[in-house]
Amino acid sequence: MSKTGSNAGRKVALVTGAATGIGREVAIRMARAGLAVGINYSKSQTEAEETLALVQAQGGEGILLKGKIGSDAVAREIVARCVGEWGGLDVVVNNAATTHFIGLTDLESANDEVWQDIFSVNVFGGFQICRAAAPHLKARHGNIVNISSVAAASGVGSSIPYSASKAAVNTMTKSLSKALAPEVRVNAVAPGPVKTRWLKDHQQMIDAAVAQTPLKRAADPGDIADAVMFLALGTTLVTGQIVVVDGGRTLSGV
Repeated sequence: MSKTGSNAGRKVALVTGAATGIGREVAIRMARAGLAVGINYSKSQTEAEETLALVQAQGGEGILLKGKIGSDAVAREIVARCVGEWGGLDVVVNNAATTHFIGLTDLESANDEVWQDIFSVNVFGGFQICRAAAPHLKARHGNIVNISSVAAASGVGSSIPYSASKAAVNTMTKSLSKALAPEVRVNAVAPGPVKTRWLKDHQQMIDAAVAQTPLKRAADPGDIADAVMFLALGTTLVTGQIVVVDGGRTLSGV
């Protein structure tokens, strides 16, 4: 249905990387809250269609928006299609990300291609989505929630380039919160390990993190979605903040 239909003016969320995991859970929660949802994905067509079905099962409307956000042209097209469908944009959740699993001391494997691949999606892509969405969010006093990581603070994650990219996301969040104020709020959620398909072959990473976590469990996508929903819809006076959701692991300083 286009913006000329009966849903013109309803609240709209764009969730990048929404085919699985955190992005899927956020899309479902947004639909449950009454928002129309733009479901972005890059490769996982079948999983994205499953997310759409789950959104519709909540009584919500959704559209699939295929494209890898590391391209500015693709980012602008994704935003334009979402706005064109429903006439505006209220929430952007920048969840799309990529990584390479490289040991901390294996510096040679963290080559130029790895850095470029990770930063093109995690940093450049996120910024490009924010830039394209900014005028639409300003028009409706919307907000942005970026998905970061505790690796940004600890320097320990799937790889050095990944940790560095998430540190850049944190700084970008703070900068955008100033650049887009007062109309648009910008925040980030920084999870610890989350039980998604990213880590299904890296159980040792989860076990090591849980051993140092006061609450003695890793997050599931719903834990992260709780924080996203609060920042997106549950507050009007929080901006420029990085909300850590890691069961208290960062209390140990690792």
